[in-house]
Amino acid sequence: MVLCCGETVMDFIPVKTTSGKMAYLPAPGGSPFNTAISIARLGVETGFLGKLSTDFFGDEFMARLEQNRVATAYLKRVEAPSTLAFVKRDGSGDAQYAFFTAATADRLLAMVDLPAKLPDKITCLQFGSISLALAPTCDTITELVLRERGRRVLSFDPNIRPALIEDAAVYRSRFERLAAASSILKLSDADLEWLYPGDSLERAIQRAAALGPPVLVVTRGAEGSIGICGDGRVDVAADRPPGGIADTVGAGDSFHGAVLAALERGGRLDLKAVENLSCSELEDALKFAARVAAITCSRPGADPPRIEELDSGDA
Repeated sequence: MVLCCGETVMDFIPVKTTSGKMAYLPAPGGSPFNTAISIARLGVETGFLGKLSTDFFGDEFMARLEQNRVATAYLKRVEAPSTLAFVKRDGSGDAQYAFFTAATADRLLAMVDLPAKLPDKITCLQFGSISLALAPTCDTITELVLRERGRRVLSFDPNIRPALIEDAAVYRSRFERLAAASSILKLSDADLEWLYPGDSLERAIQRAAALGPPVLVVTRGAEGSIGICGDGRVDVAADRPPGGIADTVGAGDSFHGAVLAALERGGRLDLKAVENLSCSELEDALKFAARVAAITCSRPGADPPRIEELDSGDA
């Protein structure tokens, strides 16, 4: 089982009404939440750990998890509002966000809310995103990750949102601790640009790899992805979204989920296997993830494909 840990965010996606006016359509999201949905739709047992509001948005999150067969045993529901994000697309379909996070349920996760021990069937703990910028959840997740180091695969996607980071130096220090503890570090080129301003992409990749994760994955949107492991480096082209780009919401999350699903389905999502992953195995996982992300981009909102679509060739 892959256990995803972090925030739930109700994304408000811009749409046109039948009268031609712009409106916002609510869609359950949040990076770890989207990643969990992606993994589950790809046929891998998945769970979600976090705090969830008892409001009607929280009900929608719970329903979506259950509909996609994501285990909810590690969720706690509390009387606090849901986190909201309003999405704006630029001309290329890339998303910008305005977040509303004050005293919301998902940022209130504390160590007392966590199980004293995770069961052995959890082969991978996936974490990251805005939960690592908001207290007290950032401290809780950091402590959980450091506790689980060496016990299972740790897969980290910071999915950096600068608008939510109050102290860049503190955030970078936390990022480096978690990256060094991780088995898989997934970054976007935008993440690297923020982490290492003024560096070339290649230099930034070298600095991230030097933190020590056995596997480093860098996504570059339409430019494809880069994978680095002990066996070397691979560069994988992006797939073209069928029918064109609707938006890029959830694309990186579905990519991350697809990498983990591919490794799990191939029997390679354990500590020893990840530490000894070959370039050919990593390349296969990145090619699979490219296809999943492309399909996600062809649909509005974070709506990753199911394994049946990929297997049938209908996607």
